Amino acid sequence: MTNKKRDLVKKKPVPPVTSPPLLDDLRRMIEETRQGVAATVNAAISVLYWNVGRRIREDILQKKRAEYGRQVLPTLSAKLTVEYGRGWSEKHLRHCLRFAESFPDEQIVSALQR
Repeated sequence: MTNKKRDLVKKKPVPPVTSPPLLDDLRRMIEETRQGVAATVNAAISVLYWNVGRRIREDILQKKRAEYGRQVLPTLSAKLTVEYGRGWSEKHLRHCLRFAESFPDEQIVSALQR
């Protein structure tokens, strides 16, 4: 059994490692970097989704809403889901397709990205 008084006497207070201005600056830098990374990732994902929709629209559907598309989307979705997970559902591919239809000009998407 240890002597509680003796343990308390031996413990010395831990001096502060950093000054408040330094800690505040580090917190600010971390938060700014996190926000910048999130904005970059969101922009890249938006461009990816637009490109996916554009490729489906131009290469497969020839810019038409064809009955053929009803067969293409489930097939693409199944294959992409096996490789990349459930984020590539048929519904999601339809959203990508609508995104590309709504913004057919790549310069508009680039402006949105910024």
